[in-house]
Amino acid sequence: MITSVSWIPKGSLKAVPDVAEPPSNEEIKELIESGAFAGSVDGSHEDEEEIEEEEEEDGNEVSEVDHAKAVAEAFGKSSKSKKASSSMEVDEVTDSLKELDMDNYDEEDDGIELFSSGLGDLYYPSNEMDPYLKDAADDDEDEEDIDDTTIKPNDSVIICARNEDEVSHLEVYVYEDSSNGSPNMYVHHHIIIPEFPLCTAWMDCPLKGGEKGNFVAIGSKDTPAIEIWDLDVRDEVLPCVQLGGKEEEVEIIKKKKSKKDKNKKVKSKKQKFKEGSHTDSVLGLAWNKEFRNILASASADKKVKVWDVATGTCKITMEHHTKEVQAVAWNHYSPEVLLSGSFDQTVVLKDGRQPSHSGFKWSVMSDVESLAWDPHSEHSFVVSLEDGTVKGFDIRAAQSGSDTDLKPSFTIQAHDQDKGVSSIAYNISAPNLLATGSMDKTVKLWNLSNNEPSCIASHKPKAGAVFSISFSLDNPFLLAIGGSKGELHVWDTLLDANVAHKYASKQP
Repeated sequence: MITSVSWIPKGSLKAVPDVAEPPSNEEIKELIESGAFAGSVDGSHEDEEEIEEEEEEDGNEVSEVDHAKAVAEAFGKSSKSKKASSSMEVDEVTDSLKELDMDNYDEEDDGIELFSSGLGDLYYPSNEMDPYLKDAADDDEDEEDIDDTTIKPNDSVIICARNEDEVSHLEVYVYEDSSNGSPNMYVHHHIIIPEFPLCTAWMDCPLKGGEKGNFVAIGSKDTPAIEIWDLDVRDEVLPCVQLGGKEEEVEIIKKKKSKKDKNKKVKSKKQKFKEGSHTDSVLGLAWNKEFRNILASASADKKVKVWDVATGTCKITMEHHTKEVQAVAWNHYSPEVLLSGSFDQTVVLKDGRQPSHSGFKWSVMSDVESLAWDPHSEHSFVVSLEDGTVKGFDIRAAQSGSDTDLKPSFTIQAHDQDKGVSSIAYNISAPNLLATGSMDKTVKLWNLSNNEPSCIASHKPKAGAVFSISFSLDNPFLLAIGGSKGELHVWDTLLDANVAHKYASKQP
């Protein structure tokens, strides 16, 4: 399934991404300790519990060797034997990764026929045997390979968080417009990530120097950590920054009083977290485009946090919700203002400069799925809900510190009542144009003019239940769609007659 999609501005990626160095011993040990790639060696990924059960049956604990083999497999080094010699060292994993270079592959004997010199003969049994034709074909293939791996300035790029067959990864798609009207889309490269991804946020904060960067933050289901990966590096094994996360469990020994044994000792383990970390899954992320080192996060631990990604530290923790926080969003015009939505059926506005202030609160009568600020108005936002509705609000009507019954500016029964509206997206070029994606497998476009919403287009992309939608920044009428079927779709909304009639003039 695809849980999150978003577009990257044109020109943000390197034309040819760097290739990461093979992992060092320290990185391999870190992967072993974290259990990030705890799968079976021959490509079928098993749960950590299953591995432990098998080892317990053999009377042994999970060995470092088995973990090292799993790490090697994660980087394409397969092993025919599931049980390697116990003398294998972690150093051998690094050496085996370097062997993937295969510099001398082309020097192997191609099996030229007997009585043939291999060069200059007038006749060859097949074109494949002719070295001249072969070299020409190889040159053509090399040019095609270079063309496929090079990201051109006019290429659009989409990042897509996917989970398939218990393997999670982030895919970087190239979307090429074509003069003949048939666009081409393909995966340029992908990053294996250790946990099930739930949300992403692209950011250009220069974490590695320079004026800009090209990074993506990922929030996951089974970890409180936020990982930040460099999209300009291929085959990376670890994130360049990790915000929060778990530390090793601490064993606690307590004395328990009982009638039989007054000083009986009871052992228990307590999970310890890094300073400032969330303590449960990260459900929502929002990058601040004005203060480029700032990232907001929403979590199942009921907290909203504000991070400085340059230093990797949590600067603000807010606890104004009573249930899981599903979404966060920064205001486009007042970048200190943060909106959050929760399963406690409220939306709260807070000013990051006054985090202790109670802020503004709206009751929405259903669990929040997604929310978004209107890019064309500093006072308006919309929120999508589990009951299939979308509501719009004007913050000028709010009252500080009150859980008011303020009426929304509008309410749309946008999708089926028992299917949540999982994602919403404003169009940055056309004011009042909003897209909604739902668990009912449809995507719809709405004209919100004068707070009198009307549906102008409906689309069923065959993506399954829709989890995420996103308008392109450079081609604003292209809408990326991801859902339960795990296939990325791009809808050219201007191909719809109603949309073209109303908004074609808005195309940049």
